[in-house]
Amino acid sequence: MKTLSMRQTGFSLLELMIALTLGLIISGSIIQVMVGNSLSDRLNRALASAQESGRYIMSRLRSDVLKTGRYDVLDPNLSAIVDTTEEASYLQNHPIPLQGDFAAYPAVGAIQGDSGASDTLVIAYQGDRDCRGYKLGYADDEEFYVVNQYFVDDNKLKCRGYDGRVLRGQKVAEGNNGNAAFTLLDDVYSFQVQYGLTNNTSTGDYSGRPIQYVTADELDAALANDSQVVAVRVAVLVKGDADITIDPVPSFVLLNEEGYTPSEKRLYKQFESTITLRNVKNFMRNRKL
Repeated sequence: MKTLSMRQTGFSLLELMIALTLGLIISGSIIQVMVGNSLSDRLNRALASAQESGRYIMSRLRSDVLKTGRYDVLDPNLSAIVDTTEEASYLQNHPIPLQGDFAAYPAVGAIQGDSGASDTLVIAYQGDRDCRGYKLGYADDEEFYVVNQYFVDDNKLKCRGYDGRVLRGQKVAEGNNGNAAFTLLDDVYSFQVQYGLTNNTSTGDYSGRPIQYVTADELDAALANDSQVVAVRVAVLVKGDADITIDPVPSFVLLNEEGYTPSEKRLYKQFESTITLRNVKNFMRNRKL
């Protein structure tokens, strides 16, 4: 009988090397896609968080600043424990308080930050609560002279509210008149403010339109020259909340400041808005009457 010889065959070394090489290429491509997707996801989250933060704080500031200069002596809800006619005149002529305006608290006022540092914005109006939501000792249905301060501390945009009557030394502090500041937004790396001025003598039309924008340290001289603030420009620089590296980090120019380059290699976004002070514009127009 003949014996059949059975031969076993397998992959050659060359075939194994080709298969391994193809496998490595495919695996590398998959890993690269996964890494790319992860980076895209983090970038999208950083952009979304920065956009959300910027929209929120600009909306909040606009809502607050729009009330600047509001005062109605005929409002039945206005607390009348002081001379409201005199208070109306004072508030409407000082819608943006400066340092030294308040006898009892001379440090409270708008400040221009040194060497590109963040500015301090202070506004005044008739309202029922300060920027922290406090009534400051007034009844629920009462309105009073509100003074709000906005500033950056430890990369947090904060607000602090005051009773203007306490600041002027006309009333003893009551309720939540403490100096505790509330954080409005984290990761704010710059807060800049400019003030739009009108001057009825210069414009000659009593329109209340701004003819120039200045910083807080220029306001005193402008107001002494019979100008008045009728608009506020605000700009903020916020950081996205995600672990994403941007290299190189771009420079940002906020309003009148020099270019600012953040030290962290993260995603930042700049927001700006010009807010017209309707109450002050109407006050300036009424001067013609």
